[in-house]
Amino acid sequence: MFEIVKRRYWYFLLSLVVIIPGLIFMGLNWANNPAQGPLPLSIDYTGGTLIEVKYTNPTTPLEPERIRAIYDANDSSDSIVQTSGTDTAIIRSKALTPEQQGAILAQLAALYGTQYELVNAATVGPSVGREVTVNAAYAVGAAALGILLYIWYAFRNLENAWRYGLCAIIAMLHDILVVLGAAAIFGRVFGWEVDALFLTALLTVASFSVHDTIVVFDRIRENLILHRRVEYETVVNHSIVQTLDRSINTQLTVTFTLLALALFGGVTIRHFVVTLLVGVLSGTYSSIFNAAPLLVVLENKEWRTWGRGSSSAPAEA
Repeated sequence: MFEIVKRRYWYFLLSLVVIIPGLIFMGLNWANNPAQGPLPLSIDYTGGTLIEVKYTNPTTPLEPERIRAIYDANDSSDSIVQTSGTDTAIIRSKALTPEQQGAILAQLAALYGTQYELVNAATVGPSVGREVTVNAAYAVGAAALGILLYIWYAFRNLENAWRYGLCAIIAMLHDILVVLGAAAIFGRVFGWEVDALFLTALLTVASFSVHDTIVVFDRIRENLILHRRVEYETVVNHSIVQTLDRSINTQLTVTFTLLALALFGGVTIRHFVVTLLVGVLSGTYSSIFNAAPLLVVLENKEWRTWGRGSSSAPAEA
């Protein structure tokens, strides 16, 4: 049998090693741009203009530097340019007037050809961006509260049922921090931005994390009834091992699908898919190596001996 619970502090330490770099990058982003915050926000949250244009047989290859120069010439610096394939450009910039948009499209047509399709042209005001940001925070908070209450009710027949809800929320927050840290790192290294789809990915990751955690918790509940005289830590470890194959198989099927989408799905959904991929991997890890072992920590009240040379926690770690 795998001794997963026995080595729980090693797994907690690994989680910290993964989370801390993301927190550092979030702090760096905040220090460099206090107005924007810890994450590189797109126009969905800060306000601005998005233009997506697809050319029919462009006369020259699409070059982000030349497109950015056109925006700079039209008093729109700090634009972010992405290309999809050889014929589509996606540009995010500060809010543009209709006259500025027309001038930019005319200059792009002179450079790449007059036959093009304006796939998307949207402008979001700063007030709308702030409202979306606040609603995103409310959505995550409401999801966490709902999950806590549901698990507390579902496991009400067990002693200290609140522990199961608390551990599930801690595991979910672990996955959210991993995803936020990854977004901060990707934004600083690759120039990726957090858009409205990021919130969708974040809530999906939270639900996936809790779903996998509940499967493990439900097996613990069954085994506690079957093995009443067995030590709690042994029951938890046995339950994790019993659900290990199921968790890994589920994670692999999702991972293969997301990898295919990341490689062949196109640039417009790549950030969303990669965010989901990071969150799914983190959710599988946290449900096995964090959520259930935390139940043992609470059962043994191990926090009472932290920092005093405990024979249970620090010695095994």
